[in-house]
Amino acid sequence: MKRFRFSILIMLLLGAAACKKSVNTMSNPTVNGNVTTDDAADMVAGSLSMNSNGIANVASDVTLNATVMFGDRDHLKCGTTRSDTISRQSSPGAPWTYSYKLTYNFMVDCNSSSVPDSLSSNLTYSGSFSGPNMSSTNSGSSIFGVGGLLPTDTAFVINGEYKRAGSFSSKIDTAHNGSSNIDIVVSGLLVKKHTHMIEGGTATFTITGTGRKGSFSFTGTIVFNNDGTATLTVNGTVYTINLETGDRHRR
Repeated sequence: MKRFRFSILIMLLLGAAACKKSVNTMSNPTVNGNVTTDDAADMVAGSLSMNSNGIANVASDVTLNATVMFGDRDHLKCGTTRSDTISRQSSPGAPWTYSYKLTYNFMVDCNSSSVPDSLSSNLTYSGSFSGPNMSSTNSGSSIFGVGGLLPTDTAFVINGEYKRAGSFSSKIDTAHNGSSNIDIVVSGLLVKKHTHMIEGGTATFTITGTGRKGSFSFTGTIVFNNDGTATLTVNGTVYTINLETGDRHRR
């Protein structure tokens, strides 16, 4: 009888260990307040991609305005301002849809010699998107500084902060929904001058919010690659993000 009970105890312990191991494997992402690392990756992807009015859009907008404003450097004055309002929608029949209204304010900044050398960008926006794995209605802001404006520079350099807040709903598991706040701090984002496409840079981010089972919090890093993707690390789990579509793949 003692041997039988001992055998049952061993089986129970092995079963508990197996369950714990399966929760921590890469095939089962970490859950935080009923929100997984996959969900967090989708939130960040939505804050990055062209199909959801992400940082890729904003980087293109601000560098295009920098090109226009610094096109006639001989007559450019310190403190020159420019405003721009954009309504941006997806094409009819597109697999992923979005609709946003953006309001930009730009100002020319000068160095200590009173020579124009950078552009300040202040953005507010609101809208919604339906991406590969998640839909969201949100609003936010960004403050970006654009450098690399000398004629000899081959790329613009962007530093600043991008924020987004609103509701989200997973398409993979409809039980995963709620509200979120996303804060992305960009450092040395490189944008090619002839294509206005991202070719390098890094960022850090924090996500906080509330899901069906309580609050959640995630942190991580972003590395922008020179192939239209970004490498995203969320609480130690690594993803590849398509900067055009917002699609993400866990490595």
